[in-house]
Amino acid sequence: MDKLIIRGGNRLSGRIPISGAKNAALTLIPCALLTEEPVTLRNLPRLADIDGFQHLMTQFGVATGIRGNRPEDFGRVVTYESGHLTSTVAPYDLVRKMRASILVLGPLLARAGEATVSLPGGCAIGNRPIDLHLKALEAFGAQIELTQGYVKAMAPDGGLPGGDFDFPVVSVGATENALMAASLTNGTSRLFNAAREPEIVDLCNLLTAMGAEIEGIGTSDLTIHGVKKLNGATYKVMPDRIEAGSYACAAAITGGEVRLEGACEADMHSTNTALRNIGVEIESDKHGMTVRADGPLKATNLSTAPFPGLATDMQAQLMSLLCKAEGTSVLKETIFENRYMHVPELMRMGADVETEGRTAIVRGPVDLTGAEVMATDLRASMSLIIAALAAEGETQVRRIYHLDRGYERLEEKLQLVGADIERVGDE
Repeated sequence: MDKLIIRGGNRLSGRIPISGAKNAALTLIPCALLTEEPVTLRNLPRLADIDGFQHLMTQFGVATGIRGNRPEDFGRVVTYESGHLTSTVAPYDLVRKMRASILVLGPLLARAGEATVSLPGGCAIGNRPIDLHLKALEAFGAQIELTQGYVKAMAPDGGLPGGDFDFPVVSVGATENALMAASLTNGTSRLFNAAREPEIVDLCNLLTAMGAEIEGIGTSDLTIHGVKKLNGATYKVMPDRIEAGSYACAAAITGGEVRLEGACEADMHSTNTALRNIGVEIESDKHGMTVRADGPLKATNLSTAPFPGLATDMQAQLMSLLCKAEGTSVLKETIFENRYMHVPELMRMGADVETEGRTAIVRGPVDLTGAEVMATDLRASMSLIIAALAAEGETQVRRIYHLDRGYERLEEKLQLVGADIERVGDE
């Protein structure tokens, strides 16, 4: 198992290419299950989660072709062909490590009329039930049964009739599953209080390119007119707004200036607002963003919320940055109930953080020092990297397989802008 060794104190300067979005890619890939024709995704990031999802697609008889990828390139071009599905079962061994696996449920059900999917795993950041996924599919006419750790879904003879569903709370994953399923129903379906994240828009755009009929894209009320058949398409995955925000925090905590090539300001309004309130300068154009911090950082209060609010996936990284800000900051986590597991590790590095329930109080600025720390989940891992870049001395980050799930070749990108970071084997 590998670990990262970071020697802090270097000011980051230069350019970082932003990869395709992990959270978008993991919902675009299962769209290939909806059609017999090839679906090609460009700018697909090289990540452990993507590789895991591709193994799952192989389970259904999907052929995967990778072309035009050189070792030095970031991202890949991958074609998925599911002309004939050989299975509609997603087994436990393939699903248990990745929560996004549940996103095959809707497309398999809509196309094949049945699906059996193991209950998913993923990061241990609290209870994330899939009940809304199932209730939305039931509203479309599916019969759902939970047995022996599996979800078994069946469509009526002739396919799903479609229907209306009002989400009692906003759910990104359930919205995605419902959108894919509704695209191949026999009627019109309406989703109310649907998630509006940029990754949802990306999914709608791919489905539309495949021939789906969707109204209200970008809003919380979506109308989907089911079609008999979807065609293939070639589509470019959107840039990863969480990766871009993470590297923005890394640049800021070192007092650096970094150009984030390909980052999209329109997808990052809440993150950039938070950064600007902390004292970070951001300039954007159609090709990316430039982030710099050459003055003192300021404390601020932050609260996570569904889009267009502050993404929960940015909370840990911003907490690390606030450790170097002048004053007391208050963070409130409203999405997940167990997302402060990085706090004890940050405190080992000298952070002054107090948590109570879903609230964290960060007092700064503090002098961070290198330490041996352990990653607990994907975004927590990145928060430790950010802190380490500003810490005095050497930090060793263990269990970095979490990082490999969501950050494409992280140490290489940070080396591009002057970070002293290396990956080594962990005896």
